[in-house]
Amino acid sequence: MTVRGRVLIIAGSDSGGGAGIQADIKTVTALGGYAATAITAVTVQNTLGVSGVHPVPLDVVEAQARAVLDDIGADTVKTGMLGDAATVGLVARLIAEAGVPAVVDPVMVAKGGAALLAADAVAAVREQLVPCAALLTPNAPEAEALTGLAVASTDDLRRAGEALLALGARAVLMKGGHVPGERVVDLLMTGAGETAFETDRLETRHTHGTGCTLASACAAGLAQGLPLTDAVARAWAYVQEAMLRAPGLGQGHGPLDHGWPLRGRA
Repeated sequence: MTVRGRVLIIAGSDSGGGAGIQADIKTVTALGGYAATAITAVTVQNTLGVSGVHPVPLDVVEAQARAVLDDIGADTVKTGMLGDAATVGLVARLIAEAGVPAVVDPVMVAKGGAALLAADAVAAVREQLVPCAALLTPNAPEAEALTGLAVASTDDLRRAGEALLALGARAVLMKGGHVPGERVVDLLMTGAGETAFETDRLETRHTHGTGCTLASACAAGLAQGLPLTDAVARAWAYVQEAMLRAPGLGQGHGPLDHGWPLRGRA
């Protein structure tokens, strides 16, 4: 597999390896890209939850990103856990300077419920980061926080997506996993139209890191020059298979099988 597509990931570390920087690196690598990182926080977590969050100093976050951009470069930037408003502002500036597409995953809450974004930073994400996004990938609770709109149905997802496009995102992938129903519907929305990705709901506890994984898979595709819809379609299929092939680790929300493309389909 030839390495192509450089992705600079700015996000937090997950000691359990299922989400965050670890999931991002695994995903980009499995899809044939090159992952570089600027770590925003070290979290203490496993499948049962987050028991500690230790922010990385802002100047160190910036130094990591600039070291990568000044030498290796990037074809896309992917953001995850940023933690506070100051980091959000820094990342928005770095994206503008990098001049490459950004996939913004507005991480706010861990799978187990721990807050990963300060309450006063939500406005900074809305005002500074959303307009930087070539692709924004919110789940329903994140969409509610960013727009102030209730999201309890696919039509609600669509309305929130339209509001996020109006805030400046060039495309949004509205994730429907939190919306009740036997079918899960995700909506890719741009100013030119909408594409739906739909599947039966998978009853599994092994969903840790699905959001990080999906966003990183999209970023890898864009870094490799895929058109947006193709990048999202490949990412979506990759995550579905990774969930089906989850290794069953841990006692709580278990991780996906990020490496399945390297072994081929069963």
